[in-house]
Amino acid sequence: MSAMEAADVFHRARGRTLDAFSSGKLFGDKKCLYGNQQLWGSQEPLPEKEREWKGPFYFVQGADTQFGLMKAWSTGNCDAGGDEWGQEIRLTEQAVEAINKLNPKPKFFVLCGDLVHAMPGTPWRQEQTRDLQRVLKAVDQDIPLVMVSGNHDLGNAPTAETVEEFCQTWGDDYFSFWVGGVLFLVLNSQFLYDASRCPALKQAQDHWLDQQLNIAEQKQCQHAIVFQHIPLFLQSIDEDDDYFNLTKTVRKELAEKLTRAGIRAVFSGHYHRNAGGTYQNLDMVVSSAIGCQLGKDTHGLRVVAITAEKIVHRYYSLDELSQGGVEEDLKELLKE
Repeated sequence: MSAMEAADVFHRARGRTLDAFSSGKLFGDKKCLYGNQQLWGSQEPLPEKEREWKGPFYFVQGADTQFGLMKAWSTGNCDAGGDEWGQEIRLTEQAVEAINKLNPKPKFFVLCGDLVHAMPGTPWRQEQTRDLQRVLKAVDQDIPLVMVSGNHDLGNAPTAETVEEFCQTWGDDYFSFWVGGVLFLVLNSQFLYDASRCPALKQAQDHWLDQQLNIAEQKQCQHAIVFQHIPLFLQSIDEDDDYFNLTKTVRKELAEKLTRAGIRAVFSGHYHRNAGGTYQNLDMVVSSAIGCQLGKDTHGLRVVAITAEKIVHRYYSLDELSQGGVEEDLKELLKE
């Protein structure tokens, strides 16, 4: 898939925001330019109406499509064994088909990182990326895609070059957007894990995050929610440091910032199993993978319903969501 064709798959985040909720539709025959992309819609910034609470809605969260890991994991060679990804293609196609059948439609579909398995600069990365973009092109055009960066997308210790590659391919590595009165923040969690090779980029995200949290702290939104790849913690804020969480010092500092600002939930992936816990009023939600499972969970997606007072979420296997859709009790929340 060429760069021009890839630009048509989804509206990429630019300028630290995502335009898909304002200019993603056709208005007569008017077109506009967004960066170097040609998009249908108007040139106006995000309408103020998206900052207003308009009633309950829901979105779908997935994580770790990670094309190539299933073969690599099965052979025990996770560094160089991901030369096949047919299973991940089929699973992601099933996820897309399940999302497209949902009624009413979700407000958006967010993928919380590790989009492909091949690290920057390693074999099969371009092929895996091209195949994932081809599969995602089938997502209903009325369901915007929100792309989050993971460690396999940027490298465990990202550099300015790997971050730039991600931004060119998928859009900004961190950004915010509004939907129906709710403020969503997308973070680059690799800066929180190891920013030793790009300290200035981490500082820029830190400064930006403080600005965004100030908006939430001033109660200018109904809720505020964070998406990132690596969880703050898997079960408890005081758990030991691990490959699958942020270090205790980093997680506690960030958790304090988020709770002080009134952030209600952090949604992540990375663990390839379902997990999570709470810290004060913050819900840390860890979703298992669309792709390779490292525990007893099934390939799946999480449905997140947002009401005026609550954020309610449930993990579905791909088969469950494909065959039965969203359960009635969650649908009832959307009618409140």
